[in-house]
Amino acid sequence: MQSVGNGVAASSLDVMWVKSRRSAAEGNCVELAPLPDGSVAVRNSRDPRGPALVYTAAEVTAFLAGVKDGDFDHLL
Repeated sequence: MQSVGNGVAASSLDVMWVKSRRSAAEGNCVELAPLPDGSVAVRNSRDPRGPALVYTAAEVTAFLAGVKDGDFDHLL
């Protein structure tokens, strides 16, 4: 199974992109997609052909735990 590198064109990935139900109608959101190797691609919904950042499952798990714990609340 080939891994996908950071910066790959998001439009080149044959994946199902998912965004939060809380996303604004104006398209101000990020979208995520699971990749065959278990990693997760992230793209900006305003630029669906732009680059995708790719994170391991462990990185996404750690990030989501931080979000749930409020670690990033001060950024907004």
